[in-house]
Amino acid sequence: MICVRIFHRKRQLKVLPSHSWWLANRMGADSRFDMTDKRIVLTTAASEEEAGKIAHHLVELRLAACVNIVPQITSIYRWQEKVEEVREWLLVVKTTAAAFGLVRHAIAELHSYDLPECICLAIEDGSPTYLEWLAESVSTGE
Repeated sequence: MICVRIFHRKRQLKVLPSHSWWLANRMGADSRFDMTDKRIVLTTAASEEEAGKIAHHLVELRLAACVNIVPQITSIYRWQEKVEEVREWLLVVKTTAAAFGLVRHAIAELHSYDLPECICLAIEDGSPTYLEWLAESVSTGE
């Protein structure tokens, strides 16, 4: 079965079987899709103290609106030709595309790892009021 993505008012609603395409046309859907300029940045830290230091720094400098710290995750990875398994703290950073470069630099400067994880994911859509608060909470000084 072929599936069709349905868009309504510039946001994705759901994936429907192709025979339901006529319903999408009746809803006034179109093929436009606008992503936001908001971002989620993922990084990990070696300790709770390091995670807190990075999180506080990012929020205090208005580089992030919010940082969630998820304690005691297990990471398994290859490093210097060995498979490692360690306990880490995951940081989920809410920021903007404009601030990402500064967030990446701050993580690199504050982190104890030689090669800290720093992955940026686009936020496609979300609660309009939350995304507005996020934008108001982040400033790149421009």
